Order: sequence, then structure tokens, then C-alpha cells
Amino acid sequence: MARKRKTPQRLCLGCRTLKNKRELLRVVRTPQGEIELDTSGKKSGRGAYICPNITCWQEALKNKGFEKSLRTSIPVDIMRLIKEKLGEE
Repeated sequence: MARKRKTPQRLCLGCRTLKNKRELLRVVRTPQGEIELDTSGKKSGRGAYICPNITCWQEALKNKGFEKSLRTSIPVDIMRLIKEKLGEE
């Protein structure tokens, strides 16, 4: 009998719900200390996940979820890039 594979679950910074990793956007702090939007989900570094909707993004900004999770301040241009990505979907 074949074993069922587990799907990785991650917590959204905005709505604080567990969802499949592939459904969320990943923001990563690389080992060099740069903050990037990780579209592949495979970049090395510390990751923070958020649902692809604007309300979760606003909630994560309000409660400083990105700063807490990535343990650093987030540049304005990266926040703008995330908001643009959310606007596309």
C-alpha cells in the first residue's frame, strides 16, 4: 500500500491560519541579509509566508509580522513589490 505524502503547512502572517505552502507567498531573508520575494519557494534563508490577498498583507503590516518573523526591518521597496504582486492576483 502506497504511503500518502504530507503536504507542507505554513502559517500566514496576516490571518494566522495554516495553509499549504504552495498557496502562500514567501518573503525570504537571505544569508547575506537581503530581503527578497521568493517566487520559487526554494531560496535559502529565513522565510515568512503570507496569503496572496491584500487584507492579510495589511494585517501583517499592522502587527509587524514581517519584522518579527524575519528578525529585521523590511525595506519600503520590498513592501511595495509584495503589494504589487498581490494586486496582480
